Amino acid sequence: MTEALKDMFNKQFFDRFTKDLKLVINDFNTRKFVSQIMDDEWENREFKQRCWHITTVLKDFLPADYKAAIAKILELLDHIKDRHDYSEVNDEAFTLALEYGWILDNFVEQYGIDDYETSIKAIEKITQFTSCEFSVRPFIIKYPKKMMKQMLVWSKYKHWGVRRLSSEGCRPRLPWSMALPNLKEDPTPIIPILENLKDDISRFVRLSVANNLNDIAKDNPETVINLVKKWQGKSENIDWIIKHGCRTLLKQGNAEAMELFGFDGAKNITIKDFKIVTPKVKIGEALEFGFKLMNNSAKAVKIRLEYGLYYQKANKTLSKKVCRISEKEYAKNSTTHITRKHSFKVVTTRVLHTGLHQVSVIINGKEFEKYDFELI
Repeated sequence: MTEALKDMFNKQFFDRFTKDLKLVINDFNTRKFVSQIMDDEWENREFKQRCWHITTVLKDFLPADYKAAIAKILELLDHIKDRHDYSEVNDEAFTLALEYGWILDNFVEQYGIDDYETSIKAIEKITQFTSCEFSVRPFIIKYPKKMMKQMLVWSKYKHWGVRRLSSEGCRPRLPWSMALPNLKEDPTPIIPILENLKDDISRFVRLSVANNLNDIAKDNPETVINLVKKWQGKSENIDWIIKHGCRTLLKQGNAEAMELFGFDGAKNITIKDFKIVTPKVKIGEALEFGFKLMNNSAKAVKIRLEYGLYYQKANKTLSKKVCRISEKEYAKNSTTHITRKHSFKVVTTRVLHTGLHQVSVIINGKEFEKYDFELI
């Protein structure tokens, strides 16, 4: 069984963490620290609740003054950096950063909002060790103009982690975090940051730019479409960014996005002999279906081939999820046999409900007929 994320805070973690805390906190009491964390509610807490709780306990072991407490945290980072190279990404450094990062990032978020200068300097240093994409967001909300100017400065910082933060931290819809309503409504302050980062040497920074574009596209598709028109063809890296950043628009079948990436409708493309091999699918098994895709044109056609899966919801309505099959050229006057399986294994990200479901084929954003099957 896969270990739950919250279980990363285990005995091995606390052995490492407390040993490092002893380096910067005089007379640190390991037993007292761990016993306060492992209280009666520990087992019932989920991942983010555990992060919050550990940070709350940690505060009592640090100086009461916020500036002094942050100084201890930064001193702790210096000790860790002496043992690991954080100039580039590597597995050992990443694991430690992931474990410690949730706590150090949380500390600034919980206790630093009223001390802007101290917190911003701390974020700049901490994010070179982990990522402060969560802690920076309350600052963007409280100090919007001031903070976005700082993010723009960070977009030219020498360390890739700080540059990545300048994009990732201002994503309007960052998962696992609070949304940024002002930037959802008007993403204009984000665009100069993305302009600076669109051809960054770090793939982690470029991925963040793409994800930021995808967030923006959900509320302001025209903004992203305009950037695609401006950036397309500038470099291989930028072309990858805009394609990945338009993934939601492409799944939605946005006609302008489809055209920009060479998917010019479904003219002369037909679907024939669609068949559901498994009209009744047991939970834990897979839907299997197949069809013939016919290009009746006298020239090869570039096709984004997808299928729509309509899931039964608790209220008996259907909810659509678009899944990609392929993106490629289909030869002129060709017939291609397509088969596909879709798993209905139980996962934590979706609750399965038995009853009517549907599946459809989508070609370059055009959806064809829906076909029924039953989940049992």
